[in-house]
Amino acid sequence: MARFHLGLIINPLAGLGGPAGLKGSDGVAEQALALGSQPLAAARTRTALECLRVVQERLDFLTFPGPMGADLLAEMGFSYRVLGELHDRLSSAADTREAVEQLQDAGVALILFAGGDGTARDICAAVREGQPVLGIPAGVKIQSGVYAVSPRAAGELTARLIEGGLVRLTSGEVRDIDESALRAGRVTARWYGELTVPQEGGYMQQVKQGGVESEELVLSDLADWLQDSWEADVRYIFGPGSTLHGLAHNLGLTTTLLGVDVIENGQVIALDVTEAQLFELVAGHPARLLVTAIGGQGHIIGRGNQQISPRVLRAVGLEHLRVVATKRKLGTLEGRPLLVDSGDVQLDDAFPDVVRVWAGYKEELLYPVGK
Repeated sequence: MARFHLGLIINPLAGLGGPAGLKGSDGVAEQALALGSQPLAAARTRTALECLRVVQERLDFLTFPGPMGADLLAEMGFSYRVLGELHDRLSSAADTREAVEQLQDAGVALILFAGGDGTARDICAAVREGQPVLGIPAGVKIQSGVYAVSPRAAGELTARLIEGGLVRLTSGEVRDIDESALRAGRVTARWYGELTVPQEGGYMQQVKQGGVESEELVLSDLADWLQDSWEADVRYIFGPGSTLHGLAHNLGLTTTLLGVDVIENGQVIALDVTEAQLFELVAGHPARLLVTAIGGQGHIIGRGNQQISPRVLRAVGLEHLRVVATKRKLGTLEGRPLLVDSGDVQLDDAFPDVVRVWAGYKEELLYPVGK
């Protein structure tokens, strides 16, 4: 069974200033500890991680040493790998940013972090565009829209993702109050950026026609989104299947139902290509790959689309692969992962734990991949 690689960062200083009446924790951790405040972030993270017991056999954590994650994971008996090192007994913003960098380099599917708005700012400063993150609320103040409503909610949402439930991606704002001003009686909040966060998707969320999802309308919506976002001089590979054939039809393009076709600047430039032709078209040229899942089975690579070979996948780049599928089609998998079988084991192992699925107009879902 495929393992899900989950990054964990705990800011052990988060929330210390609350019990001490310091209106926050930024820059006052030593003072709060001297006043008798006890760290709470690990306990709140424990609540979230208890929800992951049901998927423990499918889960590998990557984390930082000691109070930033390793201590708690060891106590709870989770499988984990430690990255980096702490530079002081109290973690710092620099430690958080370094942890984010190393977790991304390691290819985690999701970064789960515990803290407050200051922690969210540090995450935002280091995260790469599109990297999914999710906050466990553990700070004094939570203004940012990147946290779950509770630690338990964070754990349940993460478990849903690992189990194959439909989880939509959205953009959450990172905001923080000026704590110095707050201590002086002034409330001043500032916007610091946005993070990509998972959100409860629901199998039939945002559907039309009395709650029954219409594939025809979904494909029309997807065509509108794609038409709005074509990248100039980029070659779009449309894999076989009725979903992508229908998407092309809604774009006013004629493609093959069971073949692989290539589109550039809104025009079909190659129909029903062979593997050799496809490789020639994408080698050294920017490209995007659109595939769909076989309904009820879940294969996205290696069934009926062998023209999309390992060398083609490497030329395009796995980061440029998108799955196009309606929520109804994903629902037929009943939580089973999408499958890849390229014929190259090393390449299959390089696939991310989750892929982005285009399921509607500007609606992306995260869905797990089995290998």
